[in-house]
Order: sequence, then C-alpha cells, then structure tokens
Amino acid sequence: MQFSTHPIWLVGFRPLFSLACLAGAILPVLWALIFSGYLPAPSVRFTSIQWHAHEMFFGFGWAVLGGFLLTSTKNWVNIRGYHGPALMLLAGAWIFERFAMSFGGHWPTPILVISCNLFLGCIVAMLMWTLIRHRERDSYRDNALFLFMLPAFLIAKYLMLFGDNFSAGYTMAISLFRLAFLVMLERTLTQFMKSIFQVAILRQPKLDMAIKLLALLLVVEFALPKPLTAAIAFLLAILLGIRFCFWKPQLAFKRIDLGIMYVGYLAIVGQLLIEALGYVTHFTWVGSVSVHLFTFGAMGAVIPSMIIRISKGHTGRKVVFEPMDKLVLYIMLFALLMRLIAPQIFPAAYLFWIQLSAICWLAGFGILAWRYIPFLMQPRVDGKEH
Repeated sequence: MQFSTHPIWLVGFRPLFSLACLAGAILPVLWALIFSGYLPAPSVRFTSIQWHAHEMFFGFGWAVLGGFLLTSTKNWVNIRGYHGPALMLLAGAWIFERFAMSFGGHWPTPILVISCNLFLGCIVAMLMWTLIRHRERDSYRDNALFLFMLPAFLIAKYLMLFGDNFSAGYTMAISLFRLAFLVMLERTLTQFMKSIFQVAILRQPKLDMAIKLLALLLVVEFALPKPLTAAIAFLLAILLGIRFCFWKPQLAFKRIDLGIMYVGYLAIVGQLLIEALGYVTHFTWVGSVSVHLFTFGAMGAVIPSMIIRISKGHTGRKVVFEPMDKLVLYIMLFALLMRLIAPQIFPAAYLFWIQLSAICWLAGFGILAWRYIPFLMQPRVDGKEH
C-alpha cells in the first residue's frame, strides 16, 4: 500500500481529528507549564498570550473545524471530496505551523509568515473552491455564510500575529468560531433530536436567520461602538435563549452525549451575556471568564462529542457512547467547572485551577486519541471506500 492511499488520507476528518486529539491533549498542558513558570515561553516573536490564543484557535480549533468542514462540504454538495496528497499537504502544513509557532523566532520573516499561514490558506482555498464550484448542488442555502467566514479567519489570524492588533484579531476569531458553532449546532441537533427521540425542535427560518446575522455582525465588533456591540450581543443571547427553550432540553439532558452539546449552546449564551454586561458594568471576574466560557464551555464540551460521533459513524461503526466515551465528556465538564467556577470561589488557588483544568484536557483528549486514532487509521468496517 502506498503511503498516499493509506486509510488516514481517505477523508478530511481522519488526519485532522487525529491532530486535533493530540493538540487538545498537549497544548493546554504546555500553556499551564509556561504560565506556571516551569517552561520558558516559546521562541517566537509573539507574546506567550498570543501564542496560547493562536494555538488553541488556529492549531487545535482549526484542526477540528477543518476536519469537520472537509467532511461536511463534500456531503453538502455530493462529491468525493479531498483525499490522498491534498490531505497530506494539509497535515504537513499544520505540523510545520506548530514548529514555526514554537521555534520560529529567528526565522526570516517571509518564511515565518508562510509557515504560519500555509495550512489555513490552503484549507480555506480548498473549502471555498468546493462551495463555489458546486454551489448549485449545495443542499444548504445559508452556506453562503462560509464564503464570508472562511477568508475572515485569515484576517483574524493576521491581526492576532502580524497586524499589531491582537485584541481585534482575538475577538474576531471568537466571533467566527461562535458563528461556525451556531451553524453546526443548528443542523446537528435538529438531526440528533429527530433520530434519537423522534421529536422536532423549533426551526423558524426568520429566527434562525436573525441569529446568524447578529452573530455575523459581531465578527466586526472591534470596529463598532461599544454600546452597539453590547446591544447586539445581548439581543443575540436573548434570541438564542428563547430558541433553547423550544429545543426540548428536558429530553436532551437525559443523555450525556446530547446534553453536553446543549451545555455548549448555553455556554455561547452565557459568553454573550458576559460580553454585553461587560460593556455597561464594572463587575470583575477572576481570570478571563468570557473567552474561557467559550473555549471550555462550547469548544471543550461540544468537540469531544462530535469527534466521537463522526469517528464512529464515518468509519462504519455504530454511534454508541460507551463508558469510556462518557467518561471523556464528564472529564471535560469537570474541566469547565475547574477553570471557570472554582477560581471565583477560591481565587487564591488560581494557578492550581489552571493546572488542574489542563490535566483534564490531557486526560480527555488523551483518551480520545488512544481510542479513536486507531479507528481513523483503519479502513471502514462496513466495507465502504470512504
């Protein structure tokens, strides 16, 4: 078997979810060690905060989002999708970027810029080409949002690292991921609730579109007046809260695999409310609660569940959450409590809570890597090609 025809290169989620599991296990621990003073800051031209934010959003986050979108877009437009050498290029570019972000401080500027943008530039171009070329066959009209979101990620990344406006890039990145999660939750929870409980959740086109358009506006919140930003965030949180009440949470919370995705939904609502109130009040939280409510509450809660579902379903296995899978989800919920709630109660132990939450990510994503990377490296068990 040639290396380029290995099962790992059959579909985009296979290599990128493998890298995401490793990143989710390793990157938070590295940051906790750096923040605690046990490791020196990476040898780069950026601050350690820039490094941490970039690696979690564009290292870990985009390995997940990229794997999800490469797999979803081919299904949305009903094509074979990228495989083989194209995925080898993306995986190689992702690994190259991790080296650059840790050891590229003395590299020539052109090489550093290329290395830090090759992965995202390539995958954005590939996804845009798929969506534009096969637009007439697209089963989702609102995928036009991705034609804006995908290149906007490149702008956010540039502002975070090279544009001398880290704050703008960081808020833009959160807003883009928030919008991507809202689109994903809207589609997947509709499907999951119907298939598991045989119930339909509220899908009102005008409400759904209003939610997505408000989330889209927040992508450029750094350029808007603060009172307007607060009003948009508050209105979006209210609309999401109203819709949540009609999404039958009383059923979803009976199962951890679905309930944890509803936790992610609520984390988005909570993050928006904190952001909105932050513009009009002077309440002080211990630590950066707003961003970590999103990264731990939305990303940390939803992503493991989606990795498990996709890794099983798209390799021909029955999508059943076994005890070890459920353990991962409980570990990630515990990490959320340790990172956000515990510091508010025992602020003196703030460093300990950071370290403990990082250990939770190491355990949770370490288990996922141990369980699912072998699945991702094997052919489908049902005999299908991809």
